[in-house]
Amino acid sequence: MADSRDTAARIPVPADEPDWLTLGQAAKYLGMAQSTIRKWSDTGRLPAFYTPGGHRRYRRADLDQFLERGGSAAPRRGEGRRLILIVDDDDRLREFVRVNLEMEGYSVREAASAEEGLAALEAEPPDLILLDVMMPQVDGWEMLRRVHERHGVGSIPVIMFSGKVEEDSLRAATSRGAQGFIGKPFNPQQLIESTKQLVPA
Repeated sequence: MADSRDTAARIPVPADEPDWLTLGQAAKYLGMAQSTIRKWSDTGRLPAFYTPGGHRRYRRADLDQFLERGGSAAPRRGEGRRLILIVDDDDRLREFVRVNLEMEGYSVREAASAEEGLAALEAEPPDLILLDVMMPQVDGWEMLRRVHERHGVGSIPVIMFSGKVEEDSLRAATSRGAQGFIGKPFNPQQLIESTKQLVPA
């Protein structure tokens, strides 16, 4: 069965327009985050060219070839990709984690608050939640409680992380039903390895 995003995500290009897409259009065309597309271009994984003004552009033919090869670079959600939900009020950290996980073959959704995270959870249950403890209004512990209340303890694996690390942080996390705890600042490879252990890509 074809992935509905194959057609829904693509932007039709009128016949009177050039056969190229901007970074934002290319990201939608492939169903990927702009930061991931940019990184793939920088590493030569995805061909791109630049206008005289220095703007990055993508040929549709190159994007189609990438999709035909592909999935090897990063299969989409409908092609068996594991979905990770990261909930953190730090925009830069969310993007950093997302890019690293997407490069490993995961699909990643972001939420800037517990309320956004719970809404994303209802829209499409993820395979794993990466949840920051320290957030304004509703913190990570309260979101974890609500996740368990709605979906049951252990039904969705959760890894907690926080910049405030106490001696019993791991014990506190596991006693509340989380599968792990990582202190910030952390080595992103540690987070990726923990993700792989719980939900292989």
